[in-house]
Amino acid sequence: MDKTTYFYPNKTLRLGDSLLDLSTPAVMGILNVTPDSFFDGGNFSNIDAALRHTELLISEGADIIDIGGMSTKPGAIPISPEEELLRVIPVIEAIRKKFENIPISIDTVYGKVAQESLNAGANMINDVSAGNMDPEILAVASNGKVPYVLMHMQGTPETMQVEPQYTNVTKEVFDFFIAKVQTLNARGINDIIIDPGFGFGKTTEHNYLLAKNLDVLKQTGLPIMVGISRKSMVCKVLKVNPEKALNGSTALHAILLLKGADILRVHDVKEAKEVIKIVSQLAL
Repeated sequence: MDKTTYFYPNKTLRLGDSLLDLSTPAVMGILNVTPDSFFDGGNFSNIDAALRHTELLISEGADIIDIGGMSTKPGAIPISPEEELLRVIPVIEAIRKKFENIPISIDTVYGKVAQESLNAGANMINDVSAGNMDPEILAVASNGKVPYVLMHMQGTPETMQVEPQYTNVTKEVFDFFIAKVQTLNARGINDIIIDPGFGFGKTTEHNYLLAKNLDVLKQTGLPIMVGISRKSMVCKVLKVNPEKALNGSTALHAILLLKGADILRVHDVKEAKEVIKIVSQLAL
């Protein structure tokens, strides 16, 4: 069986001075420097704790470290870019000093935060708002010539889970990406990763319909990042809390890999790398 049946053929991402080959899926390790994220809020808010966790993520095989300073869980109220900068910039600088070569992604919706993060050593922008909360972030991505994660979200984190509605969730998400990618390309942003936004303005049913039809999004010709780690779409089905959702997350990661996911954004890097190795055997 041809390996490209499952994985993105011959695609690389330039992250600083290195290239990330996506012919085998990559793992993005989550580092939340927030007091209120849904799973690990408050655990890594100081620099020493953030560095220790980064070291763990790297030792387990993380290809990218994704740093977030503002919670985007359902119902979360946005903080100011100034407050977010106070959280993320010292951590980015410390990580870049200690781990010179690890690619760093900044998870933000603000252009100012994205720009200062790139200045501090980040190599990638992960924007859950697709430029809708602060259009300036698109100019930062364009000028910085860095990879940009384009995510689909219905509403905002504060409102997104208040009765989300779709006629056909897969088609609407696909159409969103087609239109938005054209806009980004016109702005000079060409290194784009798409993220269907599991849990962002979607019911559990919507999430699983998207998972079932993830291969449809491959028709965009762009690599796909998925973020389902310990989320409610796992917890609600298994009737567990996030602390007990690792096994379910791993099972769903396997399915999404078979459907064409190229990057897994996860809390648990070791298990994600293992499931990639297992699924890769099917392509031998």
